[in-house]
Amino acid sequence: MNAPAGSPRILLIDSNVYFAKKLGDALKMQGFDVIPSTQATYALTMLEWNVPAAILCATNLREMGALEMAPILRADPKTLAIPLIAVGAGGDQALLEAYRVGCDDYVDRRRPAADIAAHIRDFLLSRQNGFQPTQMLSAAETALSGSLSHLDLPGVIQMLAQAHQTGALHINAGELDGIIFLEGGEIFHAECASLFGDEAVTQIIKACQGAPQGVYKFIYGATAAQRTVLRSATDLLLDAMRELDEDQRDAARDSVNKESP
Repeated sequence: MNAPAGSPRILLIDSNVYFAKKLGDALKMQGFDVIPSTQATYALTMLEWNVPAAILCATNLREMGALEMAPILRADPKTLAIPLIAVGAGGDQALLEAYRVGCDDYVDRRRPAADIAAHIRDFLLSRQNGFQPTQMLSAAETALSGSLSHLDLPGVIQMLAQAHQTGALHINAGELDGIIFLEGGEIFHAECASLFGDEAVTQIIKACQGAPQGVYKFIYGATAAQRTVLRSATDLLLDAMRELDEDQRDAARDSVNKESP
């Protein structure tokens, strides 16, 4: 199956020809034009004359994988904005590492090719300004979810911010039910019980850090009616962690005072 002329082009870099063929066919079914390559170093030379809509690159390539390619792309103004999606077989920690080095997303190669292709479609659609994936896709297709015991909430927020995502992050940890909206990677609005805005973000982060378990679910494309958060995600995360440290020190001091005669 050949993609129609003018279709978004995906550069797929993987040394496993069988896997690349299956994923390439699934991507074409989603309307993408796919350019396969087995070597990342050679694929980089193609970017000078054929800029793709996104790059999918394996993490286990012999000479250069997605984790090594990310800093190179981000250092060049010509390739800075090209989405790089790492393809690996790791879990939540591998996903977080991919975001830390500059990848825009991470997919597990063990998932069915059709699921990966659908995820790539949803991811790219959610990056387009003003486009709401939930208008045409079911919640199951547009949701990113996981356990906070495997990936902490600041890590989840950071990876969504770095990927410039738009959507609603629902958090449940113990008695806490909160929601954080992001617009293009910036925290836009937050609610938690009777709190809104910056206070809600701080409370959500502090509550999740102290909870023995929790879950999160991100719905791509969901938006809030009004903005209540004006500070950057980094500032809010740092303030929340600082307050958490202060609370823990106060609790420890109170405990010592109670034990003293």
